[in-house]
Amino acid sequence: MVFSSVIFILYFLPVFFLFYYLADPRYKNTIILLGSILFYAWGAPQFIFVILGTTLVDFYVVRKMYASENRRVSKVLLGLSVSLNLGLLFYFKYSNFFIENVNFLLYHNNVKPVAWTKLVLPIGISFYTFETLTYVVDVYKRVHKPLQRFGDYLLYIILFPKLIAGPIIRYHDFAGQIYDHTKHETAENRLTGMYRFFIGLGKKVFIANVMGAAADEIFALPDNLLTTTTAWMGALSYTFQIYFDFSGYSDMAIGLGKMMGFRFPENFDNPYTARSITDFWRRWHITLGTWMRNYLYIPLGGNKVNSQWRLYLNLLIVFIASGLWHGAAWGFVIWGAYHGFFLIAERLVLGRWLARAGKLACLYTFPVVLIGWVFFRLEHLTPSLHFLKHMFSWSAENYQWMADTEYKTILVLAFVFSFFTLLPKGAQLHHKVFYETYPMSRHYLMGLGVVIIFILSVSRITLSTFNPFIYFRF
Repeated sequence: MVFSSVIFILYFLPVFFLFYYLADPRYKNTIILLGSILFYAWGAPQFIFVILGTTLVDFYVVRKMYASENRRVSKVLLGLSVSLNLGLLFYFKYSNFFIENVNFLLYHNNVKPVAWTKLVLPIGISFYTFETLTYVVDVYKRVHKPLQRFGDYLLYIILFPKLIAGPIIRYHDFAGQIYDHTKHETAENRLTGMYRFFIGLGKKVFIANVMGAAADEIFALPDNLLTTTTAWMGALSYTFQIYFDFSGYSDMAIGLGKMMGFRFPENFDNPYTARSITDFWRRWHITLGTWMRNYLYIPLGGNKVNSQWRLYLNLLIVFIASGLWHGAAWGFVIWGAYHGFFLIAERLVLGRWLARAGKLACLYTFPVVLIGWVFFRLEHLTPSLHFLKHMFSWSAENYQWMADTEYKTILVLAFVFSFFTLLPKGAQLHHKVFYETYPMSRHYLMGLGVVIIFILSVSRITLSTFNPFIYFRF
């Protein structure tokens, strides 16, 4: 069930909040849990028992691990839990990729390929697997006690606003909210959460979908029609599509959580205004970056290593892992290594030059990120290099992809909403909309705005068959 769908907006959401707001506080978590199970089962009924079963096993393994006074037993149970979760992730997400590469090698050595039935990827498995890992690791390190009831742990894992595409929330940061979120369920939070949801919906429906349709059209063009200008328009369209698609979803998730009194961490902070690739990763998919830092980079040694080259190796490992987390294809691995290369280059020499450039450094960051998205979009090395060759061929063009008025208008809006915080007034406006307490006059203004967004969004969703969501497949 996609947030930007008629069935979610007009049916699931009103019914869920009707039951939720009318329920006694003692039963609100039960309402959330039942709603979350229904939400996941609606989109992936064949996998709901996988997530319920593994969560149940994990809950009791972790409790046993915490209760054990034998350090060796605790380590064995830690390994069991981590192996279970990573094993399922590998089986569903990477086994197809692994078998394809094995068969490629076998084929070129005249050996019979391995027979294999391709697996369907459970929705959101990468996100809830990472949250499960934070639970077992945080409990093992005694950062936080384990939850006492299975229903509470299941609520943490399966909470529907963040279930499919995050934000990835560390257990230590969320555990207390399971019991106290109703205290934060104020009228102000309900309203501002609703505003945040519809702002995200507007990003998704009006910008991401228009940019996505253009990107799909251009990336599907035959070779003889793919010119330099058209290739750049395709890469630019995808660059805006993935940002407004994913940040829009994060806004919707944060808004829904806020309407229930939950405090989800921010996931995006105007990443295309970043002054370096290092800065970009402080602003893009923030919760994934935080997870990678706490559970991979720091255990590898982080910055506290004996040599600079080990530090650079750690960075490269983290970003290759980040690329592989996004998808089981070489294009994702290359995309991660590509970003890792620029982070290392910035630590070596580029960082000093970029620091002097100030805000103008985004003129370096944005093109670097845009080129990287080509590998992400096409998922494989050969077609990615072929597309990039067209982008930089600068040959005579006998074909020009024709953009309509809607596309041109939305492209301008995408630029404005991506970069307006570079201006002081833009940054102030952004802070007022997303983070400040609203005076009554602003409530009236935002209320009118979300009504307009609601009507136009539902109309567009109803009339259009194009409504993809990129991160659902991760």
